[in-house]
Amino acid sequence: MDSSLNPNKHLKEEFVSNLDGSSILEIAALLTIVPLLVLIRYSIGFHCRTDNNDKSVSSKKNDDEIVVSRQWKAYSYGISLDFIFIVFPMLLFFTVLSEWVYHGVVLLSPLLLVLTVTAKRSSSGLQRGQSLSFRANVSSYRVALMLITCLCILAVDFTIFPRRYAKTETYGTSLMDLGVGSFVLANAIVSRQARDVSSGNWISGLKATAPLLLLGFIRLVTTSGVDYQVHVTEYGQHWNFFFTLAAISILTSFVNIPAKYCGILGFTVLAGYQTWLVSGLNTYLLSHERGNTIISKNKEGVFSTLGYWGMYLLGVDLGYRLFYAKHSNTRSTTSSIARVFLVSLILWIVTILVDNYVERISRRTCNMPYVTWVLAQDLQALGIFMLSSYIPKNKLSPLEEAIDQNLLATFLLANVFTGMVNMAVDTIFASPLASLVILTAYAFALCAIIGTIHFSGFRLKFW
Repeated sequence: MDSSLNPNKHLKEEFVSNLDGSSILEIAALLTIVPLLVLIRYSIGFHCRTDNNDKSVSSKKNDDEIVVSRQWKAYSYGISLDFIFIVFPMLLFFTVLSEWVYHGVVLLSPLLLVLTVTAKRSSSGLQRGQSLSFRANVSSYRVALMLITCLCILAVDFTIFPRRYAKTETYGTSLMDLGVGSFVLANAIVSRQARDVSSGNWISGLKATAPLLLLGFIRLVTTSGVDYQVHVTEYGQHWNFFFTLAAISILTSFVNIPAKYCGILGFTVLAGYQTWLVSGLNTYLLSHERGNTIISKNKEGVFSTLGYWGMYLLGVDLGYRLFYAKHSNTRSTTSSIARVFLVSLILWIVTILVDNYVERISRRTCNMPYVTWVLAQDLQALGIFMLSSYIPKNKLSPLEEAIDQNLLATFLLANVFTGMVNMAVDTIFASPLASLVILTAYAFALCAIIGTIHFSGFRLKFW
């Protein structure tokens, strides 16, 4: 009798292995749909803000409870709208509507235009002048990345999630390949370094890295303890996402230079690493060869850190020059958006050239074409989020605010739920209907719990 807590471990590992990914165009279409859904939610409105002044209406003892009850009803209504207009459609396009991605872009774009024009006509001149700040746009972008990640880490274990969206084995592009790279870039753009703010000495930097290292070891111990499936070629036998973030933080703490020089250093690191790769390192990293040393057992995670560090430095440089430098603050909103799209277009051209003439895109090694692809794709998505400036009365939705204030809690809770579902359900044998029901319930529970945590005033955010 099999005593394993996860008897189908090897089947589940094989289910996400040896995949080739999708086309760059399809991934770009998917990453266009997500911000379009968010902007459509903005244009609809109904953010259900509660009026805290109600507390002064009466001095009765139970007045506060009545006000909180009213606030909770309005808040939960807003969270429900966010789930209906943002989260659930995302889940559908990632699964059962995956063949309709291009149709989705074609249909959602004019719908957004109509809703925006209608909202402008019905709004006052004062309201038309209101727009989200750059920081709020970046928050929307980071929240969208988190939602994509949370949906995909469980959906990938079900058959209704297309295999072309799962992480590639060696070369290629997929939706899930963008994950860690996008988080690295998002952190770089809003980092203290990009804002040209002193981040202290290397000791304080190491202290800030401690939580990431702790989470990395906790994940390592728990996955080993319950015999959870691990795709070894993703990072290695022991390495994981948290260790990569920690390694980047440590390198940045020791090599802490002004933002205006980060682009030069980042390009130098990437050029050197790419030269090393095409000189033979890529053959070693993409092979099944593993020695007895800790580095050899975790070769993908260890060596790809160089690529992610180069990406981080380029992200700092782009963040500084596009959004935080003195000259960038004097530009109009339209000019800022145009600059973001222009840089994205240039990076798309570089990506196509490097992918065709140097080396194909590889998340596993985090080579130069992978870095430029992530930069191009994410800046394109951020540019679309910045179009919210043309939508009157726009503001972060309740769910966005909740996740933005609890990014870490959201990610950890999603990982816990994913583990629980995988231990309780044979995901690869679930029917399409059962899979969709489970994923919908998971997504709704995640949104409801994070919303409740935020409403209660709790905040867990350090990256």
